[in-house]
Amino acid sequence: MEPAATRSQGTKPRFDILDVARGIALLAMAAYHTTWDLGYLALTPENYALAPLGKVAAHLIAGAFLVLVGIGLVLMNRDGLRPRAFLLRLARIGGAALLITAATRYAMPDSYIFFGILHCIAVSSILAVPFLRVSPVASVVVGIVVLAAPAVMANPDYHLAVFDDPILSFLGLGMLPPRTNDYVPLFPWFGLVLLGLALARLGLPAFRRTTLPDWRPRALASRGLALAGRHSLAVYLVHQPVLLALLTGLVTLTGPHPKAGLVAFRADYRAQCESTGGSARTCRVAARCVGDALQRENLWAITGRGFTVEERAKAQALSQTCYDAADGPAVSP
Repeated sequence: MEPAATRSQGTKPRFDILDVARGIALLAMAAYHTTWDLGYLALTPENYALAPLGKVAAHLIAGAFLVLVGIGLVLMNRDGLRPRAFLLRLARIGGAALLITAATRYAMPDSYIFFGILHCIAVSSILAVPFLRVSPVASVVVGIVVLAAPAVMANPDYHLAVFDDPILSFLGLGMLPPRTNDYVPLFPWFGLVLLGLALARLGLPAFRRTTLPDWRPRALASRGLALAGRHSLAVYLVHQPVLLALLTGLVTLTGPHPKAGLVAFRADYRAQCESTGGSARTCRVAARCVGDALQRENLWAITGRGFTVEERAKAQALSQTCYDAADGPAVSP
């Protein structure tokens, strides 16, 4: 049997170790999307995917995919650009990106995905072609500039108002991010594709001298990861609809988490309370009291569908009672 580095699929070999790396990134992405779906369907008290740690995880996962895109472009075209293979790959990714835009525009018109990870990969793949032949140093320099550009443009002294136009949102240089469920603009993310490209061009000779190109997955888990990595686009397209279908079925059986939305409710209550003249302390205490009171009186579970006249009057009375108690003199411990 030939070594993995010399086995060929078409005219180019694959490195199993990189397929496993893609599989690990897919597994992390599926875990993140599961967390997001649980919060979206109110199966958890809040959407932990939108918490600071969840946002960091999302950025790390997206970054890993984009670095791997840069590496893959080098491996695919290291003996010269292969137009047919490149265009077929671009058509698959671009078509999938358009499919996601259409599906989310129908399902979530207020926050549909117009430039997510697949859109970014498709456009970045085109923009990266010239860097396959220039010095890798140029890829590093331009990559760093692209990564730094959003932070620089956020400075009012350097910001250009033209980038705030919604039609240019795909660039990522505006002051406010658009409302969308997946936003991976060219700046800064294209920078990671360029860094991955430079890493592959600079590191490939050393990589080929190791045993990693000949490594073969033998354990069931590593073989599964490699298989997923070889079919990463299909896995990406299928996993989220499957997760949503399964978890939607679960929530119909269990109902939402009894405290789902409570954190957001308290934040909204505090904001409205303070905007009408309440002190920060009073509003914080009152918000917690009202949330607890709605749960205690079995009114929390019905806030999603709206109150009847009687329920609304009861909820308002509870809110006023909590506010009056919180607005009293502070009691020393």
